Amino acid sequence: MPFLIRMGANAIAILLIAYLLPQVMLAEGALSALAAAFVLGLVNAVIRPIFILLTLPVTILTLGIFLLVINGLLLWLVSAIVSGFHVNGFFGAVAGSVLISIVSGVLTRVVP
Repeated sequence: MPFLIRMGANAIAILLIAYLLPQVMLAEGALSALAAAFVLGLVNAVIRPIFILLTLPVTILTLGIFLLVINGLLLWLVSAIVSGFHVNGFFGAVAGSVLISIVSGVLTRVVP
C-alpha cells in the first residue's frame, strides 16, 4: 500500500511540475503522469542505488550535491522510456527532479 500512495503522490507531483515548468511536458495528461510515476518508482528502486554506489566518491567530495545530478539524470531516463512524458534539457531535468521530490515529500507527509 505505501508504494501505491507514493506512486500517486509522484503522479500528482509530475502533473504539477508539468504545469509549472515549461521544460517538462505531458502529452496525455494524467495517464502519462501515472506511467511516469510508476517507471520513476522502479528506476529509483533499482537503478538509483547503483548510481549512488558508483558515484560515492564524487558525492562525498561535493557534500551530496551530486545527488541532484543523479536525480536529474534518472528523471531524464524516465522521459526517454515513457512516451507522452518529455523533459527538455539537463537543467530542466534537475529542476524537475528537485520539485518532484519536494512536492511528493509534502504529499506523502500529508497523506497518512
